Amino acid sequence: MGIAESTPDELPSDAEEQLRSGDQQLELSGRRLRRLPSAVCALSRLQKLYVSGTGLRELPEEIEELRELRILALDFNKLERLPDGLCRLPRLTRLYLGGNRLLALPADFAQLQSLRCLWIEGNFLRRFPRPLLRLVALQSLQMGDNRLRALPAELPRMTGLRGLWLYGNRFEEFPPALLRMGRLHILDLDRNRLGGFPDLHPLRALRVFSYDHNPVTGPPRVADTVFLVGEGAVERMAERDEPTPRPPPRRPARAFEDEEEEDLLIGGAGSRALGAPGGSLRALEATPGLGT
Repeated sequence: MGIAESTPDELPSDAEEQLRSGDQQLELSGRRLRRLPSAVCALSRLQKLYVSGTGLRELPEEIEELRELRILALDFNKLERLPDGLCRLPRLTRLYLGGNRLLALPADFAQLQSLRCLWIEGNFLRRFPRPLLRLVALQSLQMGDNRLRALPAELPRMTGLRGLWLYGNRFEEFPPALLRMGRLHILDLDRNRLGGFPDLHPLRALRVFSYDHNPVTGPPRVADTVFLVGEGAVERMAERDEPTPRPPPRRPARAFEDEEEEDLLIGGAGSRALGAPGGSLRALEATPGLGT
């Protein structure tokens, strides 16, 4: 028997029970929803909303009424565009949009100045969305499995960025702007078309660099404190005078328990090992409603 499809304007029958707990969290993941029930937008105190893997095709402009929202998960749906109203959520810190059909982001997306974590992997982005350049506080940007070929020269404006995931795109040359991202901790360029790398010593804060499944013959030149994942990485790290650094997590879990845990994960000092080098977190990332 399939999951019953909710009527367009009503909350699911168990919603009141969820909200009664006092957590101000609503879990709608895994249900059949072509559109978000309008009653959800009336929950003005809501802080966490999970609508993953529902078949959602559109969002109402009224979503801007959720002024207290901190976490919004809309991944693995069928969204082709985002309403401007989503850009007017002043307290939003984590936004998950992976696995949709997005070609671009609204110009007003830059208004999300509280955003710290953005996942937009598995969409149809051919160009880096320029509104992101104004999100100077963004720390974690997941843009894997899109169609990017280049990055804007202005990328270093994103001074808060610590983790950048660009695997599965269409880069044929190492983007020059990345060499000026001196505060990056994690850089993932797996599964592109890169034939070589410049000297990466300018990336002084780098802790993890993943370049697996590119047509390269060996690892790049990096500081001895960088954990490498790719062709020749094990041999290169074995040659170092210092012990091989412990591998930090390469790809984050979809949500974090709190801001401290997020900082640990992005900084690579967390105790959670999220997969061996060369592996992937697809099963973890695809779990509807994962997180807090």
